[in-house]
Amino acid sequence: MSGAPTDERPSDRWISIILSVLLHGALLGALVYGFLIFRGERRPAPQPAIQAAVVDARTLRGAEQPAPQPAAAPQPVTPPEDVGPPPPTPEERAEREHEEQAQRQAQEQKVAQEKAAQERAQQERAAAEKAAAAKAAAQKAAADKAAAAKRAADEKQRKQQEEEDRREREADLKRSLAAEEHAATRNGAATASWVSMIQGKIEHAWLRPPTARPGIDCMLHVTQVPGGDVTQVSIGQCNGDQAVRESIEAAVYRASPLPPPPDPSMFDRTLDIRFRPQD
Repeated sequence: MSGAPTDERPSDRWISIILSVLLHGALLGALVYGFLIFRGERRPAPQPAIQAAVVDARTLRGAEQPAPQPAAAPQPVTPPEDVGPPPPTPEERAEREHEEQAQRQAQEQKVAQEKAAQERAQQERAAAEKAAAAKAAAQKAAADKAAAAKRAADEKQRKQQEEEDRREREADLKRSLAAEEHAATRNGAATASWVSMIQGKIEHAWLRPPTARPGIDCMLHVTQVPGGDVTQVSIGQCNGDQAVRESIEAAVYRASPLPPPPDPSMFDRTLDIRFRPQD
């Protein structure tokens, strides 16, 4: 094969060019693959062994192309290390900070609203308690005022009753004194005789009730008209009960007309007669 020179055909030349292109392409692919491995792992990766054979175009003349030798098995690729997510960009950081600030503001606003609601609730409770206390105080004051007014009215009524009783006692005393004075002015035999006749007629007309006790002593106020007809009778001081008083009053009306005085000038419309029946 290394003897005298032979003539090359154009086909042999194209075959050499094609093989050269393929060889350079395989080299370029190996370089790219190695660069990618180096970039992914950030460490150098072993270069795959490339076997190539230079074939003389003259050996291909009239002969079969030799079978290509099998390529070396690729080395196992180590998976890239987990370096975590890529760092955020300034825009992402700004957007994230904006969202966090908005969340903080919303949380602060929510806390402020809850605090304001609690303060309003406390104020409403305080106002309700104050209103209830004021209402209770007003009711107590009204009750105390009503009780005081009732006590004052009762006291006034009691005093009025005592005053009426006192006046009645004084009036009875005055009538008794007047009767005694009137009798004293007429301390004559005729007057005494006339009064004695009236007393006797009343005692004769008196129907003694069962409750009458010995020693009855009552002052009678008798009003008469000329002729001796009795128009009115009232009982003053008397030590008898109600039945005795009523029986004496009835006796005066039954004794009407009363005996006339021995002297018409002695006539008096109002007579104060002491009723003391003989037991």
